[in-house]
Amino acid sequence: MKKLSLLVIVLLILGSSACGRPTPTPEAAPTLQGKSILMIIAQRDFRDEEYQEPRRIFEARRATVTVASSSLEVAKGALGAQVKPDLLLKDVVVGDYDAIVFVGGPGAQEYWDDPVAHAVAQEAVAQGKVLAAICIAPATLAKAGVLKGKKATVFSSEKETLRTCGADYTGASVERDGLIITANGPKAATGFAEEIAKALEE
Repeated sequence: MKKLSLLVIVLLILGSSACGRPTPTPEAAPTLQGKSILMIIAQRDFRDEEYQEPRRIFEARRATVTVASSSLEVAKGALGAQVKPDLLLKDVVVGDYDAIVFVGGPGAQEYWDDPVAHAVAQEAVAQGKVLAAICIAPATLAKAGVLKGKKATVFSSEKETLRTCGADYTGASVERDGLIITANGPKAATGFAEEIAKALEE
């Protein structure tokens, strides 16, 4: 009987010790539930990773992602990705989205001097939306006049475009100034998406 009592006490002590250990923290619940993000891609040669990786992160956090382009035909990435746009860029209603994201890649220059793309960027700023661009796409924002006096980055080939348009080019991988987020290329895609998510969570 004494042996049994001793065993019970030992088990109680062990149980108490186990209960005292910190339990693993569960992963944070998705934080972009109810947020709507528009991703703008070129019809040809958008950069695959700059579209795919941010989209994966946004959707993993339960955001709704819509894709716009200059055509409703299947858009083709520089590395072979194929994406069917949801709507035409000219039909975008900026007020429907919490964030506007311009995807880069060689084909992104189709929007550099596009008045519709410029209007979307300008309206995003006017409405206090998160506005983001990666790779050479920040040149579109610069030419739209929304980077004047703002810290920004871009793929190195377009740094003078930003400077000429009044931006404070930093050369960082990812740069944020207020609600404007820019990044310099495919390797920055994850950090770019995380910074957009952070801005949307605030």
